[in-house]
Amino acid sequence: MQLENGHRFSTDDALTAWYGTSWAPTVKTGLDLGSGIGTVGMICAWRCPGARFVTVEAQAESVALARRSAAANGLEDRYEIRHGDFREPGVIREEERFDLVTGSPPYWPETDGIVSEHPQKRACRFEVRGSVVDYCRTAAKHLATGGLFACVFPYAPHQLERVQQGAREAGLVIVRQRPVVFREGDEPLIAVFAMMRAADLPEWFRGQTWTEPPLIVRTKAGGYHPEYSAVKLAMGFQP
Repeated sequence: MQLENGHRFSTDDALTAWYGTSWAPTVKTGLDLGSGIGTVGMICAWRCPGARFVTVEAQAESVALARRSAAANGLEDRYEIRHGDFREPGVIREEERFDLVTGSPPYWPETDGIVSEHPQKRACRFEVRGSVVDYCRTAAKHLATGGLFACVFPYAPHQLERVQQGAREAGLVIVRQRPVVFREGDEPLIAVFAMMRAADLPEWFRGQTWTEPPLIVRTKAGGYHPEYSAVKLAMGFQP
């Protein structure tokens, strides 16, 4: 469920769910941070039948929409939607651990653009409640041994540095990343990242990141690229 003039389902969300569920070794439990209307969490739940998911969202309006969507999709028995700021103590219990953690952090500080008056739009694009650093820190704290954190973020050099900083400060290693090109021939605007805790990796591997070839969303002619069509099909969408 989504509002006509509010936070909407996006390619960024879909790619986060696809990348995380593609590369997490085993998913019995999942956590989605700043879950909004629930897009990432519900795609992950569809991709991981039987796994239990927890999502955390601070905006009451988005939580209400996510709960309606979860009910409509028959997920209520294994899908818990929590209303709260994931940075606040107790929203995620200290002992909770998850095989897969996902997140679509807001991309910019509030000083870096024109901030929408709509609270949903403002919070999904601008750092009203934390940054990619907070997402990395929380993910690292609640990852199970060998678990994976997947997120999406802009790929411009200064933004890439912010993701790298967040991972470093949280004790995470970006094990793989894939730039995303929205139209063939253009520069990549965003990338999806897969991170693991440094403590779970062999020492020789901790300084390595595999950068995959860019994923192209649309061809020069404007149609969906064959690989992106396959990605959509793998998530249950019409290609």
